Amino acid sequence: MYCLLLAARDGAAPASPRLFDIKCYLRGVMMAFFTAEPGPDGELLLPLPEARASWGDGAQLRGMATSGALARAAEQAAGTGLLRPARWTVDLLRPAGFVPSVARAEVVRRGRRLCLVEATLWQGETLVGKASGLFLAAGSPATGTVWAPAGGLMAPPPGLLPATDEPRVFHSEGVGWTGSPEPHQNSSRKTLWVFPQEIVRGERPTPFQHAATAADLVNLVTNWGEAGLEFVNADLTLTLGRVPADDLELGLTADHRVEHDGVAVTTATVFDRQGPLGTVSGTALLAPAPVDPRQVGAPASLPVVP
Repeated sequence: MYCLLLAARDGAAPASPRLFDIKCYLRGVMMAFFTAEPGPDGELLLPLPEARASWGDGAQLRGMATSGALARAAEQAAGTGLLRPARWTVDLLRPAGFVPSVARAEVVRRGRRLCLVEATLWQGETLVGKASGLFLAAGSPATGTVWAPAGGLMAPPPGLLPATDEPRVFHSEGVGWTGSPEPHQNSSRKTLWVFPQEIVRGERPTPFQHAATAADLVNLVTNWGEAGLEFVNADLTLTLGRVPADDLELGLTADHRVEHDGVAVTTATVFDRQGPLGTVSGTALLAPAPVDPRQVGAPASLPVVP
């Protein structure tokens, strides 16, 4: 967990990962996007500083928080059992404000081998995001051999720690892995390695919830170039052949990108230390001004909470 990384960075040596993980939750060390409390229209999600977007002068909710909140609601509606997430599509309908939000979900169809769930995120009477999740039943593996891409996915060294408040480390071709984003403002192919964040404070995210949260980073891993991050996400679609490993660490590496007249369409491979999991694709629009990812996560860059 990310709190273990923080402890290692600070020189601490926990006696056991599980014991220290519990202590980290009690101390609130792991970063979270929301706290939750009962509300008149359902559970009310109150945004925390980590949920602030770099766009909109700190007045907006970041896409990771939106996707994570929707995924949490969708997975709760689907329920536990033999079904596992296979496809997750999020539409970011309008800039979500840094204000209390309500995530709702309903099952559209539940069958023996699939469950389709739709989720929405509301801020007052305004719909700011919607998503659909397809959960499929796992079965026996296929017997025949089918083409698949070979290798090319490189996880960071296990001891590499984030150098910023954002729980991720960075790779670009010609530079290699670093804990800081500083050397990666270039036109090279990029990879991110993402450690888990809580969606709601005090709750360990499930593997699917973490994958759905990290999927919003397709914009960063595919659209970050020499001038910074010049595009803002409009949507994302995550497909999973399996969920991430229990340690919840996963990577995104840029695979495909087309840009024309201020519209970019991109795809990244999602993987963990065991190998590829699936893909995430997104469409993005040219932003009014670029964001410098090298400044995101630095303590001085975080807006003050009113």
